[in-house]
Amino acid sequence: MKIIVCIKQVPDTKGGVKFNPDGTLDRGAMLAIMNPDDKAGLEAALRLKDQYGAEVTVLTMGLPKATDVLREAIAMGADKGILVTDRVLGGADTWATSTTIAGAIRNLEYDLIITGRQAIDGDTAQVGPQIAEHLGLPVISYAQDIKVEGDKVIVQRQYDDRYHVLEAKMPCLITALSELNEPRYMTPGGIFDAFQAEITTWGRADLKDVDDANLGLAGSPTKIAKASDKVRKGAGEKVVPDSPDEAVSYIVGKLKEKHVI
Repeated sequence: MKIIVCIKQVPDTKGGVKFNPDGTLDRGAMLAIMNPDDKAGLEAALRLKDQYGAEVTVLTMGLPKATDVLREAIAMGADKGILVTDRVLGGADTWATSTTIAGAIRNLEYDLIITGRQAIDGDTAQVGPQIAEHLGLPVISYAQDIKVEGDKVIVQRQYDDRYHVLEAKMPCLITALSELNEPRYMTPGGIFDAFQAEITTWGRADLKDVDDANLGLAGSPTKIAKASDKVRKGAGEKVVPDSPDEAVSYIVGKLKEKHVI
């Protein structure tokens, strides 16, 4: 079994975010981590590797520094890492991103593709299903459990207060929830192997069956009208009442003033 896991290096939002003048994220200036949903998808692939001896290839699109998350994935147990990077691919929205990733995947053999449900920097949940559409594959999204039986996958798909049980014949694509599992830690031996591993790097010339008109910022139909960091709240009003009754009266008065009650 050959599994491709699409992962993404995303900003560590605890450290704040930075923007370029055109409204796109300045990824080079921010601390970065592996997207949580993607890490759960990677763990699902690694468990299938443990069970069936699958070959796991991790693929990411991003800046050269995105090799960090590829090496992290290899340290966790993945077999190969592929970085898709090129200046002409920068500033891509979900359409251009999925077009690029699908163009890269066409170079590979696979039985199963796993992506995260969504990335914490965009929260669109669009890229995984779009990749499946580009490649003509069935897709099962919001996976909270994955099993393989023969040539098919059986997936519990999260749905409101219940779940659906869906089957799909491979090859297919699954989008994983962070709740799918608890990702394993990197091992000391895995870390050593990861930094010795050769990361394959592809650019625009390596993409199959893609049109330049659908790539990068120029090929993105979605444009950012405005972007800003989160607005910091002020310290607020501090009041020290003389008694509990006075505190209650003050709070009730404020609620009435704001038309809450």
